[in-house]
Amino acid sequence: MNEETRIRPRERDTILQALGSGVVPRIGQHHIQVGRSAELGALLRDIERIADGGSAFRLVIGEYGAGKTFFLNLVRSIALEKRLVTAHADLNPDRRLHATGGQARALYQELTANLATRSRPDGNGLPNLVERFVTSALTEATDDGRSPSAVIAERLNRLTEHVGGYDFAQVIDAYWRGHDTGDEQLKHAALRWLRGEFHTKTDARQALGVRTIVDDANAYDHLKLLGLFARLAGFNGLLVILDELVNLYKLGSGRARASNYEQILRILNDTLGQAQDIGFVMAGTPDFLLDARKGLYSYPALQTRLAENPFATGGLVDYTGPVIHLANLTQEDLFLLLQKVCRVQASGSEEKAPFPDEGIEAFMKHCSERVGDAYFRTPRSTIKAFVSLLAVLEQNPGVRWQKLVEEAELEAESNPDLEPLDADGHQATPDDDELSTFQL
Repeated sequence: MNEETRIRPRERDTILQALGSGVVPRIGQHHIQVGRSAELGALLRDIERIADGGSAFRLVIGEYGAGKTFFLNLVRSIALEKRLVTAHADLNPDRRLHATGGQARALYQELTANLATRSRPDGNGLPNLVERFVTSALTEATDDGRSPSAVIAERLNRLTEHVGGYDFAQVIDAYWRGHDTGDEQLKHAALRWLRGEFHTKTDARQALGVRTIVDDANAYDHLKLLGLFARLAGFNGLLVILDELVNLYKLGSGRARASNYEQILRILNDTLGQAQDIGFVMAGTPDFLLDARKGLYSYPALQTRLAENPFATGGLVDYTGPVIHLANLTQEDLFLLLQKVCRVQASGSEEKAPFPDEGIEAFMKHCSERVGDAYFRTPRSTIKAFVSLLAVLEQNPGVRWQKLVEEAELEAESNPDLEPLDADGHQATPDDDELSTFQL
């Protein structure tokens, strides 16, 4: 077997178990990636801009089940390879961009818990990030014949120019003092503060001598500080990836939506102007963007900034704007994807693939007859069924694939019709939605 195509058992099992459950694999996405090269190219240019000291903002828009999460995971993998730090989270009623009941801080905590570097791709990369900063400062101090404290203070001075930067720098300095003296409790307190785990300013002052904590009001400012700090630690910046923004659209309270949309506007304006070393990629459904009553287009300032290029019509595309519409997979793309899933099942071997090409064609024809074009435009159910079919074939060698294909049950992927939620994440009453249309 060619070593370059060999798939390790752990990767194989992770990919197949995830696809069989209808979720995105944590690892090995490159083994099954097909199509969307232009969209990936656009995000790669964003990553390069961040690495060059700039900033970026993208909205990834696609139908439910069309592969947004898979696409985001690919972008995240590329960013890690380009030496960016990444942080990712799904929005839900308890995690939002703006709130007054702790939901914005909860989002920040989830992002920092999922902070990843190339050496820590599975998350919990914050200690690694801070240690990397301290180690590089010690190396510079040794090379220049200076004290480590002086080098660290000089590096952190850049942060003090930004909102919340003074206390952020003080906390990093406290971590260094804990590192220098072997005070593990001080190091732990510094990491807790950076993760947003202090609930009162009094506790933070007693533990670290600072007067602020991460809260709903400043969580976004601290994300920007993390981007700057990632650069100081020797990385190329921070990429923040947010999925399931449709949960903002589903909020029953117009006030809550307005506040979150205004925060998106703030992020967009920052990344188009003064922000450095940070980028945001957010994913949602077409309704989340285009609905003039409840979507982003209900906010005039956002509609103006997110409007499509009027010249990109009749099959023409423009990937320079802030919105990326994920192109639907073609039937040819899906055929290639199912081929790759077969190859994963065979641990990378084309010769030992458990399913012939004519079988894939018969399966696709069966899916088309059952659910129409949705089988390849929103292919999650199709892939789940195919992985289940391969599992049965693998464990029952005598079974004919023709019989299994004919009996395959398949339903079209549908968007769950969830009830709208109020500002606290509870089911909304009809009156809650009266403020769904608002002005800047």
